[in-house]
Amino acid sequence: MKNIVKIIKISKPLHPLIGLISLLIIIYSVLGLVSPVLSKLIVDEIVKHIQRKNSSLDYLIFLIFIAFLSSVLSIILNSISDRLGDYLAGRLRKFLTEKFYYKILGLPQSFFDSSVSGKIVNQLNRGIQIIQDFANTVTSFILPSILQTIFTIAILAYYNVPIAIFTFLLFPIYIILSYFSIKQWGRYEEQKNKIEDFNRGRIQEVILNIPLVKSFNNQLDEFKQVVDNLSQINTLYDKQSNNYHLIDFLRNFSLSIILLLVNVIVFYGAFKQSLTLGEMVLILQLMGQIRSPLFAMSFILSRVQAAESGSKEFFEILNLKSTEDFENYKQTKKLENAGIEFKGVSFKYKDSKDVLNNISFKLRANEKIALVGHSGAGKTTIINLIMKFYDPIKGDIFLNNINYKNQDVSFIRNNISLVFQESELFSSSIKDNVSYGKKLASEKEIINALKLANAYEFVVDFTDKLNTLVGEKGVKLSGGQKQRIQIARAILKDSPIVILDEATSSLDAKSERDVHEALENLTKNKLVLIIAHRFSTIQNVEKIIVLDKGHISDFDTPKNLANKKGIYSELLHYQIEGNKKLLKEFDLQ
Repeated sequence: MKNIVKIIKISKPLHPLIGLISLLIIIYSVLGLVSPVLSKLIVDEIVKHIQRKNSSLDYLIFLIFIAFLSSVLSIILNSISDRLGDYLAGRLRKFLTEKFYYKILGLPQSFFDSSVSGKIVNQLNRGIQIIQDFANTVTSFILPSILQTIFTIAILAYYNVPIAIFTFLLFPIYIILSYFSIKQWGRYEEQKNKIEDFNRGRIQEVILNIPLVKSFNNQLDEFKQVVDNLSQINTLYDKQSNNYHLIDFLRNFSLSIILLLVNVIVFYGAFKQSLTLGEMVLILQLMGQIRSPLFAMSFILSRVQAAESGSKEFFEILNLKSTEDFENYKQTKKLENAGIEFKGVSFKYKDSKDVLNNISFKLRANEKIALVGHSGAGKTTIINLIMKFYDPIKGDIFLNNINYKNQDVSFIRNNISLVFQESELFSSSIKDNVSYGKKLASEKEIINALKLANAYEFVVDFTDKLNTLVGEKGVKLSGGQKQRIQIARAILKDSPIVILDEATSSLDAKSERDVHEALENLTKNKLVLIIAHRFSTIQNVEKIIVLDKGHISDFDTPKNLANKKGIYSELLHYQIEGNKKLLKEFDLQ
């Protein structure tokens, strides 16, 4: 029940509204008991008239009028509570989505490294739906059912104690059987949720990587994997259904037995005239109405179990520790001359060996530095640490001689522009993508950034120009166009530090030339750190940091490194030899 307590706590801002809806539903439920009582009085008054006893037509009309008013009031209250319920559902959905999304945005990068985006979205949707259903259950069923049960049994006891006792016995029988049914249902539900989360995540991954899937002719394998998982879900659902309907039969059978006993007592009492016809009508109507709270008890237990299991992952994410309080990010001025220094920095990812071991180096303002090394040497990790996506396990990082530990993360990132290896674009317009780092930029500033990035020429060829939608991850643009949009975004942000993460690794020669020109405009008078495998990208750098298995094996000028034995000269040799071979093959030497 711990997740139920969390649901109640998390919805605290909406408790007044939930309370109002509950009150209206309680009144509506109580009014539902007025009708059987009035029916009893009306029937007794008619019987008196038939038996020529003291009866009153005015009193009969009054009772009918009160019954009508009660019915109209019930309809009004039901309409109001339904409308308020819709209002509550919308606000609760908004509140829960905000809570979840806020938490996601503040979580450390390590969380996203090990999570599939489709799975996260599925957990969000399921958690919100489950909690909404539970809130609706609280207002629509729990309180009304409890009060209806108490009032109904009290009225029955007033007229016939054995009937009240038999009716009361239905509830523990129903609750015990429902408890076992729902407990088994919950176990299967958790297994289904895990498979469903995987399926949703996989489907989203396949859609995002559809060219990869098709290029390897793996559509059928991907389809079969999802179908097999759906079959597993159906197998689990079949077991759930078998258990549920078996126990549901026992519940309904016990209800039939109790109703038979009650009917025997009622009809026998009416036959022997120990019960009036009005009392018989009242008891039969109450027995008909007792089904509602009785079935509600079963439904309530199922909703409780569904909320307990379905909201589990939702709350697991909410319980994770946030590492960034982005709501309190400060707007800070950019540094005039920015430098970065690593002192004895070591780092490793969760469940991995050391990636960096006692790294130290200093990057001064306006320098152009390259990071070179074999794959897995730690180049991207250094970038992640500079961006403060992660914190070092040992050692310190400094921005202009101020320790990162004493720097606000927004200040650090405000002074750094990162151009990614992959074209990280949103599906929105070119204008929105370019101005992502400077939301209040004017159209003139955006156009100027595009021109400096060699991008404006192709942007104006689009029908919608700046308002052209680029599609998911910029799918409507070529590789070179996507990179130049990224560069325009970095130019507009105008940070004193620029990081280029293999920004030209996947481009053709012409696109690479256009991007290089754009990069020159981006990197003027800035500290530039470049990760590159293609040495054409780093031909104009002043120094190169050579990484090898988490250590700095060398730190020197390109010329000096090229003329001495080491990783850099080795990698350079491989590229030169490859180029020579290509030139020779085409007789271009």
